Amino acid sequence: MSQLLSAARALRQSTTHTALRRSFASVTNALTPGDRLHGYRVKQVRHVSELELTAFALEHEATGAQHLHVARDDVNNVFAVGFHTPVTDSTGVPHILEHTTLCGSEQYPVRDPFFKMLNRSLATFMNAFTASDYTIYPFATTNPMDYANLREVYMDATFHPKLELLDFKQEGWRLEHEIPNDVSTPIKFKGVVYNEMKGQTSDANYLYYVRAHENLFPGTTYEHSSGGEPRNITDLSHKELTDFHKTHYNPSNARFYTYGNFPLEDHLEAISKKLAGFAKSSVPSVNKVVQSWTSPRRARGTCAPDPMSPPDRQTRVSLAFLTNDVQDSFETFSMRLLSYLLLDGHASPFYKELIDTNLGSEFSANTGYDSSTRISSLAIGLQGVKDTDAELVEERVRSVLEQVKKDGFSSKRIEAAIHQMELSQKHKTADFGLTIMHGVSSGWFNGVDPIDLLEVNKNIERLKQELAKGDFFESRIDKYFLNNPHRLTFVMQPNPQYATDLASEEASRLADKVNKLTDADRTEIAEQGKQLAANQDKTEDLSCLPTLQLSDISPKMKRTVLDHTGLCNTPVQWRTAATNGITYFRAISSLPSIPDELKLYLPLFCDSLFSLGTRTQSMAEIDEEIRLYTGGLRASTTVSTNHSDLDVIDEGIALVGNCLDRNIDKMYDIFSKLVHETNFDDVEKLKTLIIGNASALVNSVADAGHIFARTYAGSSLTPALQQGELLSGMTQVAFMNELASKEDLTDVSAKLKEIAAIVLKQTSLRVAVTCGEDAVAANETGLTRFISGLSQDKHTPPTSHSTVFQPEYKKTFFPLPFSVNFSAKAIRGVPYTHGDGASLQVLSSLMTNHFLHREIREKNGAYGGGARFAGLNGLLSFYSYRDPRTLETLHTYDAVLDWLRQREFTDQEMTEAKLSIFQGVDAPLSVSEEGMLQFVHGVSDDMRQRRREQLLSVSQDHIREAADKYLVLPSSTALLGEANDKITAAQGWAIQQLGGAQAQV
Repeated sequence: MSQLLSAARALRQSTTHTALRRSFASVTNALTPGDRLHGYRVKQVRHVSELELTAFALEHEATGAQHLHVARDDVNNVFAVGFHTPVTDSTGVPHILEHTTLCGSEQYPVRDPFFKMLNRSLATFMNAFTASDYTIYPFATTNPMDYANLREVYMDATFHPKLELLDFKQEGWRLEHEIPNDVSTPIKFKGVVYNEMKGQTSDANYLYYVRAHENLFPGTTYEHSSGGEPRNITDLSHKELTDFHKTHYNPSNARFYTYGNFPLEDHLEAISKKLAGFAKSSVPSVNKVVQSWTSPRRARGTCAPDPMSPPDRQTRVSLAFLTNDVQDSFETFSMRLLSYLLLDGHASPFYKELIDTNLGSEFSANTGYDSSTRISSLAIGLQGVKDTDAELVEERVRSVLEQVKKDGFSSKRIEAAIHQMELSQKHKTADFGLTIMHGVSSGWFNGVDPIDLLEVNKNIERLKQELAKGDFFESRIDKYFLNNPHRLTFVMQPNPQYATDLASEEASRLADKVNKLTDADRTEIAEQGKQLAANQDKTEDLSCLPTLQLSDISPKMKRTVLDHTGLCNTPVQWRTAATNGITYFRAISSLPSIPDELKLYLPLFCDSLFSLGTRTQSMAEIDEEIRLYTGGLRASTTVSTNHSDLDVIDEGIALVGNCLDRNIDKMYDIFSKLVHETNFDDVEKLKTLIIGNASALVNSVADAGHIFARTYAGSSLTPALQQGELLSGMTQVAFMNELASKEDLTDVSAKLKEIAAIVLKQTSLRVAVTCGEDAVAANETGLTRFISGLSQDKHTPPTSHSTVFQPEYKKTFFPLPFSVNFSAKAIRGVPYTHGDGASLQVLSSLMTNHFLHREIREKNGAYGGGARFAGLNGLLSFYSYRDPRTLETLHTYDAVLDWLRQREFTDQEMTEAKLSIFQGVDAPLSVSEEGMLQFVHGVSDDMRQRRREQLLSVSQDHIREAADKYLVLPSSTALLGEANDKITAAQGWAIQQLGGAQAQV
């Protein structure tokens, strides 16, 4: 087969992208250190062969602004500008400034140009981030004009923002009547960041991380929250915000990052024009280096109890150690590797002693090496610990460290760790430029040469030399852990009064501010409420903003050339491409008809394959093999809706892995071993797995509650969404917590063996392989052996009690200890090939950008919200994220149809809606994902091209027809969050209590 494919592929690969290569060549010209260009001086030029890039370090001579350009033959170009923003309090000033800078600038004096540009661009990424001591504004796009547009908007926003008082009040915090136009309603705290951080601090994982972090760095900027503490945010004034901008957002305090194949000359010319008029200024400094302790310290904290976890296992405890100065990049590299050796995977000493022993459910949120601060740290901790076992965790941590110092690490484990590093450099990912930016930013703002951070091979070679001398890691364990007095033991335990105390604190703080208001203050609050509402509702002239046009979207999609053959009567999809010597493998085994009560165990079954080991090998031994010979293997459930019928679904188990081409045989052999030999009778390892999975699921709800709400709301509307809820929604959360409370797992083991007997059969398998041309033959050999080893038995599964699916329409509320809520409303739509799908997609964009964003985020103060139509599963949904006014948001969902019937959309607005959709449609794919839409969902390139044409041709009439047809359909609604008298008293709500073994969904 490999010879038959070669001729066709040779023809395809003969074409070259000459324009792209000319552009790239102009970037990689003969600049050398000392050269000057557009007001910049070149400081360094280094080629990093392992990453196939050339890095340029430059300095703007007039201002001192630093610039890192990474020239690489990659079409997904990145721009970022960042500022050093350490804080001296927890008012969240850099976080609120991050929001308000994007609310209008001198050149673009419109409300929220950032969100407006989301719809006038083909950007593959747009965002902004506030870290502990810097703030950064990145975007990525493949279009040169788009790049220039966004670069101008971003630079004007950061260097010349308007920072209006009303924007500060909307994005930061304000006092406002509950109903702004009704002064008889009570005055409340409102604001997007205020509510965002209330949501963040409701997440016990986040809370644990920040409290431990603050206690480890007293007397430094890091003892404060750059994101803001709700209790402190309401102390920040508008003047303090504008003063912070003046002192921090200047070129002397800035870092510019550019990446990709667009010419460096163009970047420097555009940036230099924007920096004209600025001069060098003093850079604000704060203390970042903590004074080393002379003896270890202890600290305690509290959080809300988790109703979904066992009440006696909600303690979190960790030991955190101050480690190296991050300006030593080799030491940082070494400590990151040491953290991997200590903590990563079943074979790591701490996994064996802390997780395998069920001392805790999983590692604590702060566990691992953290180089985001000037002086780094490493923490080792657990969550899901019994109240009485906190001291035992401390003892176990020290015992393991002493044992590791004595025994060291096996050469095989070190080799596996280095193999993972080397392999990670070879993956051709679509977001490589953003990955580099995130990897260097923190160190760069702390005085590290960012190019040093890119030269991984140099560090690996030095590491090998140091290892040959002996006691390399052992000496660091001694220095940083066993003989380090700067050690913090941090314990956090649930307090039943936590939520009540938090609400009381907010009420007291609010009352204090309200009681101090004069009549003039009250008049001003009422007037500002009206002004803000009017500002949010006004129609703006957006002509000052640059935009792409529909003509910038190609009418033809980029097709993926695939070949289809068969091996052992199994269909195989081949994608041959330049993969940098890596093979990517994916197999899906379709499920037979099995009852829902057995399906609930499928996620656990998939995880068991990579967690329990076999009767002849421990999982630790197998895990070392996986790390030594592959880039990772996994199994997962998969549910796909038929592209032409919402009631037809394909359910299966997917096996996914990748490896260097030299290890192809080993990858397939490991898969075979786990499929055939997993020991489901190892109930001790099974117990560990279940407890960890239950804890991880519970933790994910606080961060992604809108997804859980949407999944639950949609689960009563289509068969695929119903199965998705069973496998990954609130139903699965409750089920896994129920299993975690069981002492005897014999019946669970039996269920897993029952599943093993009926799944992963040769007769139900389909396979996809992505590799280079020269790896096809080796994959054919390995695949043939793997497939032929699978059972061909047509096992009769248990009788399914499933009935024909009938949509139901529910209103469900999950009371959870969150200060702000999550909501979703779901409507059954149409399958992928249906002509109305494109109209619903454009309609969702219009509703989000012209109505829902304003009503949910700007007026109601939620962190996010909108509408989306999922073309692959046919769900039309509305959602809100970290929402303080959920019932008002539900009214907003219901009001959207009336709004639509009164709204005429301009041609430009229709264009913007389509541009926002094609950002995702045409986003570059990682090589491993090419062809996966066809393989997983059966969506062919011809179907995608038809969908593309439909999207481009959607008219206003189509929008109205879709709205009148689908928005009047019955819907399902789900809410997650804090119990509310209005919700519990409302008609038609089903209250779903979740609580460990008592959870019922």
